[in-house]
Amino acid sequence: MPGFFVGLMSGTSLDGVDGVVLEFNAIQELPLQVLAHVHAPFKEGLREDLLSLNSPGANELHRCALAGAGVARAYAEVVNDLRARAGLAHQQVTAIGAHGQTVRHRPGEFDGIGYSAQLLAPALLAELTRIDVICDFRSRDIAAGGQGAPLVPAFHCMSFASLAPEVAVLNLGGISNLTVIRERQAVHGFDCGPGNALLDYWCARHTGAAFDGNGAWSATGQVDAGLLAAMLEAPYFSQLPPKSTGRDLFNSRWLDDRLQESGTPLRPADVQATLVELTATCCARSVRRFAGGSRLLVVCGGGAFNTHLMARLAANLPGVSVEPSSDFGLPADQVEACAFAWLARAFVQRDPGNLPAVTGALGFRVLGALYPAF
Repeated sequence: MPGFFVGLMSGTSLDGVDGVVLEFNAIQELPLQVLAHVHAPFKEGLREDLLSLNSPGANELHRCALAGAGVARAYAEVVNDLRARAGLAHQQVTAIGAHGQTVRHRPGEFDGIGYSAQLLAPALLAELTRIDVICDFRSRDIAAGGQGAPLVPAFHCMSFASLAPEVAVLNLGGISNLTVIRERQAVHGFDCGPGNALLDYWCARHTGAAFDGNGAWSATGQVDAGLLAAMLEAPYFSQLPPKSTGRDLFNSRWLDDRLQESGTPLRPADVQATLVELTATCCARSVRRFAGGSRLLVVCGGGAFNTHLMARLAANLPGVSVEPSSDFGLPADQVEACAFAWLARAFVQRDPGNLPAVTGALGFRVLGALYPAF
């Protein structure tokens, strides 16, 4: 289906909203036409509310409802900015693909199905933008026995499969996830473990900065081998795919527990350096184990801008070219938003959006729920 679609993504890092306007043509998927991109940080109060909702607390229903409305308003501002930059009236946009803000991710747990909760008030977003909203992309896959994540590997395949017979794509968001693309084989993918979430938390706690620009602070520290080994003992790292994770596991409490268990006081910069090595190590191990034939690792997400983390990835992957997706025509901070525009288009066409080999679902499913503008 040709037309204009908006994609909106706010990830585990909680750094704000990334939005794009894509124009799809009638004949082929590529090349993607990104007409506009906007990044808008969350207002501090909303960010704190969302972060607090990652853990159990009082009056959660009320707090979730208000936070979801806050996300919708933040999304609507991004949509209006995107339309202005692209020169589009609301009637010209076919649909918005909106991820929402994940606050819990527990697939397969409790009743055998589990859930993944993304906060958003989609009816409010449709009302504010006067554009059809497609959201709730994960629940259909989970209902079919899947993890509901990661959902971007199908889009990664469309975007990067032509680069080599075997390509690995690594998204370094708050959580890291890997996609493995091989000619004439099913695409595979899974969450590797922490990405930027723990790095951002520790940086904010000790420097007041929201993130460690270019990894400059972590580069001044020394990796603590004992702490790194203790963190890598987490059972998640030895689990086989399909698997996915989030702040439910890799959160500030998990880090503080590992630090307490280590029994050795460490300089904050040394902890930051060790967290960089944790992300680089768990991602590199995933590449070596599940994409051992790939000589190219395409990196997207906010972590692609962390030069120290990229250098540690390359050091852990000798013989593999570690390159940002920007080198291949798709800026690293736009990939996930583009994926949700693509998923919205798939929903409109009633095409499946999941990959059962990735999520573990019983089969291909159309993902999403529609909130009409009128």
